[in-house]
This record gives sequence, structure tokens and C-alpha cells, in this order.
Amino acid sequence: MITRIDLRHFKCFDTLKLPLQRLTLLAGLNASGKSSVLQALVLLHQTIREHEWSERLLLNGTALRLGAVRDVIDHISGGRELSLAVEDEGTGLVAWELTGEQSAMSLTVRQVRVPGFDGAQWVRGEPTALHNMLPLSVASAPAGGSLVRRLRGLTWLAAERLGPRDIYVLDDSELPLVGEGGESAASVLYSGADDRVAIPLLVEKAPPTLLRQVEARMSEFFPGFEMDITPVARANAVTLGVRTSRDTDFHRPGHTGFGITQVLPIVVAVLAAKPDDLVLIENPEVHLHPAGQSRMGGFLADAANAGVQVLVESHSDHVLNGVRRAVKQGRIDPNATALYYFRPRHEAEASGVAQVESPAIDADGNIADWPAGFFDQFDHDMSYLAGWS
Repeated sequence: MITRIDLRHFKCFDTLKLPLQRLTLLAGLNASGKSSVLQALVLLHQTIREHEWSERLLLNGTALRLGAVRDVIDHISGGRELSLAVEDEGTGLVAWELTGEQSAMSLTVRQVRVPGFDGAQWVRGEPTALHNMLPLSVASAPAGGSLVRRLRGLTWLAAERLGPRDIYVLDDSELPLVGEGGESAASVLYSGADDRVAIPLLVEKAPPTLLRQVEARMSEFFPGFEMDITPVARANAVTLGVRTSRDTDFHRPGHTGFGITQVLPIVVAVLAAKPDDLVLIENPEVHLHPAGQSRMGGFLADAANAGVQVLVESHSDHVLNGVRRAVKQGRIDPNATALYYFRPRHEAEASGVAQVESPAIDADGNIADWPAGFFDQFDHDMSYLAGWS
């Protein structure tokens, strides 16, 4: 499990030290830094996957395009340098010091430190190369592979996911990645249809294969859900048929509502994951009814309890309440859950409060020290309508 991420001079942060749990929920106002935390991990992921011997951090790749150095360095105090640090249970804390000209499209790795790994360090200019963004002494050790495996194999689902399509292109099945827009979810399902779900998160009434378990989980959000995946003749593609009643034939996804195509990649990503895999999800509530949003919070809590590390960014109080219900029902330990509330930096500095707060959750799902602005808009609106404010 990745237990911590530290950012310095990255985007809107001067300094951030963020402990992570099995399930970590990031909430807060728009443009307050939630997505930046996810993007830092995705940048490492795409650099390792696309250029494993690189001595530069790729800002633009197949997963994420962030522009130039000027777009990712804190304009207030960053100058030309920033640092990222990630702590992993197996590898320990790895810190990357990075630098670059404002107009450059990638950041040069100036130094890598792994203090928990016999003091391993790499400095630019040394004859040895970096492998998977790590000093060779770390990358070649079994413990060093722990962080590499998690970063290389992480799944990231961005807020803007693919809507209904008539045809879905098949991808290489080497890694079961659904794509940042969920565009490869149908491909993962087709190539791994008969694979047994690796994590202990099985719906008992359904066969333990990926296709049938995904179908069973989807039916919890969309009652009666069934699907059919059919290869297109002489094309590297498949069609996806969906129905929510056996009284009808399978329909094209465009005739079944946007919610199904938004939720399907999340369910596929989680059930295709292996224990200790890392799944990053932005706005899992998109196009879901409030009841479905609450079920999504519970599903992600169940996934985390089953061994997948889940890092989710959400604006939905229903997703939060689904997590709280799961805690109260004993489906996940409150100590395995971390909640964070992000404020825009200028507001935090003007008010003299922390940019990021972590309200605690107890075994009954109660939240202590509820921060102002943390999913409290319903209370404000009801107070206004009642004439209390």
C-alpha cells in the first residue's frame, strides 16, 4: 500500500504531506488541489510505463497531458524546482527532486533519495542510470519492485469519462487498464471475461469470473442489468449490448442512459484489480441517482476492505455517506479510511487555517470536527428555506 504522498511547489501547493489509507476520500471546493494529488501519482505512472529508463518526469503522455513546467510549478514560491515523494510499505519513502525551464515539456530529475532503503541516493550526472524512476540499487531489489509495481499498474479514471459508443476498440491485455476515460473497459472485459476475480469481493449468486461478477455488481446500481460483448468481424473491436430487463433485447449503450457507461469502467477497474493494486477515481458519482451514489461509496469501501487501495475525489455527500454506512456496518475499519477536505490556498492563508483538514470518522460512521464547507451545503440551504439564516 502507498502510505503517504508529499508535494512541494507542485501546482497549488507550497507543501503538502498527505497520509493515505486503504480508502482515501478527497473532497473540497473546486480548484483546491484534489486532482493535483492524483495527477502527481499519474505522472510517475506514465513515465515508468512509457520510458522506464527516463531521467525526466513526463508531463505529457498517453494518460495525462499537463503542458509545460510553468503549468505545474507553484507560481508563488516554486521558481524552477518542485519535489514529489511517495512512501510505500515495501520500498519506503522515495523523494524526487525535479527542475526545469518554464517552457520545457518535462522535468529533469535532479536527485532521488530513498532514506529508508539503506540510504540509497541517485544524483544527476552519475554514470549509473535511473530505472523506473529509482536508483538501480533500489529498482533491482525485490523490495524496490513494490513501489514500481503499484505505480506502473495503477488505474486512473478521470472525471471526463467516455460516453456511450457503438463500437469499442480492443487493446493489449498485458495490463488490465481501463483507460483514464474508461475507453478500454469493454476491452478488459472481453479479454478477461473468464478470469477469476482476484480480490475477495465476490457476489455469491454469480460465477466468480470477471464478466459475470461485473454484471452482478452492475445490477446493484441498475437492477436487472445484463450485458453482451460481441466481436466485430474482421476488426479489432467489440460491441457492447446492455439491457435491464429480460423482456427486451440487448440495446446499444446510447439507448440505456449515461449512468451505465460511467459506472461500468469503475466496476471493471476494481474487479480486475489484484490485492494491493491502486485505483484512482475522480467523481464516481457522475450521472448516478443519489441512491446509486451512496451505493458507490459502499462499493468502494468494500473494495478497499478486500485489498484494493482506492483513492477517490468526490463532490458527493451521498458517496461520503455510503462510506459512513459501510463503516457503521463493519464492512471497513474506520482506521482504514481517511477523509480530507481541501480549501483553495488563498482562502486558507487569508483565514489562517490549514489548506487541507482531515476530519476523523468513528466506528459508528460519525464525523468529528466537521470542517466548515465539508459537505454542509444541504444544511445551509435547509436553514435558509426554514428562515433560520
